[in-house]
Amino acid sequence: MRFKRNGSYTLNRKSKTKPNGKKPPAEEKKQYLEPEFTKIRVVDFDLKELVVLPREIDLNEWLASNTTTFFNLINLQYSTISEFCTGDTCQAMTACNTIYYWYDERGKKTKCTAPQYVDFVMSLCQKLVTDEEIFPTKYGKEFPNSFESLVKKICRYLFHVLAHLYWAHFKETVALDLQGHLNTLYAHFIVFVREFNLVDPKETCIMDDLSEILCTPAPPPAPAPAPSTPASAPSPSSQNHVTER
Repeated sequence: MRFKRNGSYTLNRKSKTKPNGKKPPAEEKKQYLEPEFTKIRVVDFDLKELVVLPREIDLNEWLASNTTTFFNLINLQYSTISEFCTGDTCQAMTACNTIYYWYDERGKKTKCTAPQYVDFVMSLCQKLVTDEEIFPTKYGKEFPNSFESLVKKICRYLFHVLAHLYWAHFKETVALDLQGHLNTLYAHFIVFVREFNLVDPKETCIMDDLSEILCTPAPPPAPAPAPSTPASAPSPSSQNHVTER
């Protein structure tokens, strides 16, 4: 069963990259964990309902559709702050105490600036999701045996971009009033990759504190208190009358 792969909210060989980092001199305050920001979402329902495989849909079709959607949405989210992510402001692709290195098709390790790294990620993802041999869109075309491993590679790289957005550019995101979109996109993505085991938990653990907050369904809003009923005035017949003498 084929369907169009796009999405919005209203919107090489296998890399050897592993989390490896250098601890900063002092722990930086994580602004994105403050309750005033984590409570802001653009949807208020359980995202688990969005990622569960529908019974009538093939698994690979579902993975292809969602992976393509997440690539488009994360690319769009990054574009909103790209002018602030430069070789001077982000000299390495960092998230928390982790520095990500890029590995090319020959396995050569390269330390690059964050905008270079994101460009490598988006170029690779674009190449993969538009390749008919890997992400087929025509009826009867089979998915390759390597499809799942390639989806996992894409999701791992997209997680790096999301983590960098929170770690290095959350302030700009708040200034643009887009933290609700970022929170919802991140939570949706994490729930999805957890549902289908697409990213190793050792890779995502650097953001576990945020994941646990955002992936927990928001409690329903408290019901508004019932308006108080004003006391009724006593009827004339019930009033006590005093007779003057």
